Amino acid sequence: MAISKEKILEDLKQKFSDNILDMTAQFGDDIIHIKKEALQDIVNFLKEDPYAFTMLLDLTCVDYQGEEERFEMVYHLFSLSLNLRLRFKARLKQNDCKIVSLTPIFKNANWLEREVYDMFGVHFEGHPYLRRLFMYDGFEGHPLRKDYPLRKQQPKIDLR
Repeated sequence: MAISKEKILEDLKQKFSDNILDMTAQFGDDIIHIKKEALQDIVNFLKEDPYAFTMLLDLTCVDYQGEEERFEMVYHLFSLSLNLRLRFKARLKQNDCKIVSLTPIFKNANWLEREVYDMFGVHFEGHPYLRRLFMYDGFEGHPLRKDYPLRKQQPKIDLR
């Protein structure tokens, strides 16, 4: 018996009512806005049977410069057995720019979280190897933040 998307959303509302801020849909994808503290619990719940959201398709960050909760983490989960996709969003304040790592749940989160760390400066608590991925170690700042200076000069590094 296949589980409907409506049943999954209803189960989420029932189990995590205090941690779900809003549920919307856009372009056929359901979007669940959550408190950042509930991310790991919600993902663990959905990964188990009968839902089987066993794939983390992507995670990224959006910078809403000027807003109190400046950064928005976006997660895309997919269930192969149900052929369903869910999108989760959690907002982060600039002065508290951290969220729990999903690397213990999904191995590919390692690379994706390092990318977001490098480009936006979001810290992933519990990440096993959180360091820059694309920029060199001496690089100053995070280039995808909207307040990153367009013509910023970076310190030179010695060639090896």
